[in-house]
Amino acid sequence: MKTFLCAALLSTVMFAQAPPPAAAPAKPTRIQPPARILEFRAQQTSVQAGQPVMLIWATENPNSTTIAPQPGRVTPRGSQAVTPTATTTYTLTVTGPNNQTETRTVTVNVTGSAPVSSATATKHPDLSGVYNFGGGAPAGGGRGGPAPAGPELKPGKENYRVVRGPNDAGYLSDCMPVAGPAAYTVPYQFQILQNDNFVVIFHEYPGTFRIVPTNGGVHTVDPDPTWLGESIGKWEGDTLVIDAIGFNTRTELSGIKHSEALHIVERFKKASDGSLEYEATLEDPEVFVRPWTVTRTYPLRPDLKKIDEFVCENNKDYKELFVTPAK
Repeated sequence: MKTFLCAALLSTVMFAQAPPPAAAPAKPTRIQPPARILEFRAQQTSVQAGQPVMLIWATENPNSTTIAPQPGRVTPRGSQAVTPTATTTYTLTVTGPNNQTETRTVTVNVTGSAPVSSATATKHPDLSGVYNFGGGAPAGGGRGGPAPAGPELKPGKENYRVVRGPNDAGYLSDCMPVAGPAAYTVPYQFQILQNDNFVVIFHEYPGTFRIVPTNGGVHTVDPDPTWLGESIGKWEGDTLVIDAIGFNTRTELSGIKHSEALHIVERFKKASDGSLEYEATLEDPEVFVRPWTVTRTYPLRPDLKKIDEFVCENNKDYKELFVTPAK
């Protein structure tokens, strides 16, 4: 009995004297970095009235980014053209955590008076419609006169030429976006929708589209490279001119890769029979000796009101349709 009592007493004493378990370490408080303005400038600080000027900015960690008096809310990094009619101070404001703000200003000095715009809007041809692929004249000189039949590589740039194996189904079989004139050569229709401010070009294959503003604006500074590039349109009489830059390097031109310096100018004109006259001038000073021009004509399909849906569910299966079986 004494032994039992002593053991019980010892156990009670040891339990009472045991230190409490250590508390879990507190999680460190996350400190959100403050918003910062890295850059805010105008490409030109003195312009004539009515002349556009490019504002360029870059910020870090903003909750919101605005430029006053215009264009208003903007992305954390970018560029945008404005057309001040008088000397204007633009203010870039970023807000960060706990209502922290930072501002920076740039002033654009304007001289002269803006030209008086015509009260009558110019009526442009309506390019809207569904068009057939391919067709028309082969590569040639177009408006610019004689030109090489296709891209000519600079010396030392042979590595840009695409070499295909016997089982390679070809450039147009992988369901990836297609840039430049090649986009109109796939065996599927394309469609154009047009209003006063935009032209939208839809390609049934591979299901891509381009939204092109037609106000004759200017390109953003150093646009992020994309499959179809950044397109800016304007009207020259009855011809729509689309200027495109900012391409990534994942597309090809007549079996040749290109660099991010690719620049394409396209011209679209409605013919008297409703067909679409197309001309494209392509240049890439990093890869090709000189620009070259492609001209084609695409027949209108008045029997079609819209293009069909195309979904490439498995491009590996799809590529089999393009491979010639071995004999």
